[in-house]
Amino acid sequence: MKEKALHKNDRLNSGGENASLILYNDEVNTFQHVIKSLVEVCGHDEVQAEQCALIVHFKGKCEVKSGPVEVLNAMSRSLNRKGLNSKVDLKVS
Repeated sequence: MKEKALHKNDRLNSGGENASLILYNDEVNTFQHVIKSLVEVCGHDEVQAEQCALIVHFKGKCEVKSGPVEVLNAMSRSLNRKGLNSKVDLKVS
């Protein structure tokens, strides 16, 4: 199965379940790498990415994005390929 690259301006039907993209702390990656990855993959600005990195560092995890499952799964795979530890959790309504 071939994956389609997602871009900031792509629109998907929001009829799917909403989910959360969770980023977990590790002892390997630098703050700068985490910040750069969040900017590139999740579309965060520098300040938002830095705040998420600090929350991950001190609390162990942080919800870095919410939205449709298929979008977040693609983002999670991209973050994981960059050496970060992330997963998608479904939101229970």
